[in-house]
Amino acid sequence: MNLKRSLVVVSVLAVSLPVVAGDINNIQALSQPNFAVTATKLKNSDVLQKAGAGDHSTLPVPSLRLHKGLPLDLDVGVMVGAVPGTNVRLYGGELRYAIVSGGVAKPAIGIRGSYTKLTGVDQLDFNTRGVDLSISKGFLMFTPYAGIGKVWASSTPNGIPALSKESLSLNKVFVGANLNFGLTNLAFEGDRTGKATSYGVKLGFRF
Repeated sequence: MNLKRSLVVVSVLAVSLPVVAGDINNIQALSQPNFAVTATKLKNSDVLQKAGAGDHSTLPVPSLRLHKGLPLDLDVGVMVGAVPGTNVRLYGGELRYAIVSGGVAKPAIGIRGSYTKLTGVDQLDFNTRGVDLSISKGFLMFTPYAGIGKVWASSTPNGIPALSKESLSLNKVFVGANLNFGLTNLAFEGDRTGKATSYGVKLGFRF
């Protein structure tokens, strides 16, 4: 596998996972496992093919996530994801804080910090760190949301003397909507991180 091509594929995967923001109005006191699928549009599909994941112009990345509301308007989450047809796995965590809890007349505003670690590529250590600010407003069972943020990606080659550590700083914007059905919810999101555009769908369960 060409490492430089692998870096491109890995970069797209790691920084394009959607926030799939929960409804800040009512998630604080709840535990919520959910299953999410992200589809990232690739400009160069031949890169993906040479990386061993087949010939696709859009790359699906299924993931399993768990969120838990904590006191003091905090919310913690963990996730695990995989790239079908490869050994690539993604593990991550996040911490969110509700700056404004929201209500009938005002929107909810939250800030989030996240970390993602990639495994399955022996020649590369890769991770991302991110921070974003989001706003949401509930209307009965429908909650639209949007946000902006920043993602920092770091790649360190292992055993490749000709390559050195690289760091990227990418801008991030996202919009989405959450549909609340009581014990379950369905969310749709569009995300633009750097030059990578992703679309996500999440099915969540509250308890």
